[in-house]
Amino acid sequence: MRETLRRLSERVRPLLPARLRGGAVVVPVVRMSGVIGFSTPLRPGLTLSSVARSLERAFAVRSASAVALAINSPGGSAVQSHLIYQRIRQLAEEHERPVIAFVEDVAASGGYMIACAADEIVCDSSSIVGSIGVVGGTFGFNRLIERLGIERRVYTAGERKVMLDPFQPEKPEDVEHLKAIQQDIHEGFIALVKSRRGAALAGPESALFTGEYWTGRKAQEFGLVDRIGDMRATLRERYGDKVTTPLISAERGLFGRRVPGVDAGAFASGWSGVGFAEEIVSALEARALWARYGL
Repeated sequence: MRETLRRLSERVRPLLPARLRGGAVVVPVVRMSGVIGFSTPLRPGLTLSSVARSLERAFAVRSASAVALAINSPGGSAVQSHLIYQRIRQLAEEHERPVIAFVEDVAASGGYMIACAADEIVCDSSSIVGSIGVVGGTFGFNRLIERLGIERRVYTAGERKVMLDPFQPEKPEDVEHLKAIQQDIHEGFIALVKSRRGAALAGPESALFTGEYWTGRKAQEFGLVDRIGDMRATLRERYGDKVTTPLISAERGLFGRRVPGVDAGAFASGWSGVGFAEEIVSALEARALWARYGL
């Protein structure tokens, strides 16, 4: 009986995916690409909701020797960046599994925060890394509406409810309040980087935490990344030529549509004419973020 089972196993093994044949090292890969937090029906963005299920599936692979993150993001929402970072760390500690981040074109701002969730960061020599800072911007239309003869009418309960209203003149106290919030977020970002990178940080703080960014080679000198390389070569060097790297994505439903991570996503509320305008604004904002790093 045992001999029959052994022969059957030998015949079936070549038909199985490499990661299920046994003997091969498995390192599941989760891809994190795009602007963080910008979410519209056609541009779901990189959010905890969009990656939670993929992360959970990757860490649940019992035979995995590590989990790899393929990161390509210019940043975006500070909150979503931190939520993703926290989920990665929670899963890594829960499953006691090392995490390796591989930076592609860019891991800047929130993208770099996510990379810091890894135990090791690998990037290309020309990757853009860093931008440890906080930015916010808007426009002022108060002079334009005056020229057009438009009267702005706003009714509030709370004297500071319309801070930084783009249709009213900018107030110094409003700007001061916004900068205080940005400073608070920035200090949290700095503390996170220091806690994760520790003694590896070699660059002066006057440069590291100003929001400046660098190529991968310079980032390695500053201790922001650990080594220069790519996913395939790095994992083969570490785990052997037979290492398999299955790409993990959210499950697909009955008709092939991806199952959401946490909630039903943007499509749950339907589609309207307003959505088209949101798509345009989202595309412009995303394009501006990528362009900031010459991409």
